[in-house]
Amino acid sequence: MRVSAIIPAFNEQDWIEETVSTLRGSSFIHELIVVDDGSIDCTADIARPWVDQLIIMPKNVGKGAALHAGWKEATGDIILFLDADLQKSACEVDKLLTPVVRKDCDMSIAILPKASRKAGFGLAKKLAHQGIVQMTLQKLQAPLSGQRAFRRDLFSCVRFVDCGFGIEVAMTIDILRAGYRIIEVPVNFTHRYTTNNLHGFLHRGKEFWHVYRTLQRKRQEVEKR
Repeated sequence: MRVSAIIPAFNEQDWIEETVSTLRGSSFIHELIVVDDGSIDCTADIARPWVDQLIIMPKNVGKGAALHAGWKEATGDIILFLDADLQKSACEVDKLLTPVVRKDCDMSIAILPKASRKAGFGLAKKLAHQGIVQMTLQKLQAPLSGQRAFRRDLFSCVRFVDCGFGIEVAMTIDILRAGYRIIEVPVNFTHRYTTNNLHGFLHRGKEFWHVYRTLQRKRQEVEKR
């Protein structure tokens, strides 16, 4: 089976090279795609020598739309969604892939090690967890994890992708409601955590809003059926 790794990247010049160079050295990855989501730094130029495809969006379209753009161009039977800031820890990708390759599940989601300090998206994660339980009766430890492996055809189940940071919630709900199997896998991926400064608070607020908006749209879809 061919595996395509898709990395959405927005202003990731400090992180992207170590991530893609690590993945480039992996025997598990057959195709490496970076989607530059309207970066204004050197992300695209740094990624270009390492990837099989570099997709440059004309403007910042959001994580969900960027992933969809990569998925449409990918040729793999199995798709990997990975964040741009995994750096050397991207070498752990085989642990995420194995359950899908072995057909133990249709999609695997990485559970990352607990952060040494309190950071990130506590409120958004709680909201996502509750919404997924309400609509699928499934409990996930890492509902917002962006590190996922799945059979290519599963992404066609996602009813809308223009949901920014809500894409993981949309994927999870639609894939579970379609009857597919999801398992979570502990993987020693590491990435930078959102800081507790103004930029960090704005990022978390945006993430919370995207998750909330996605859940509202999913509830409306369920009510119409």
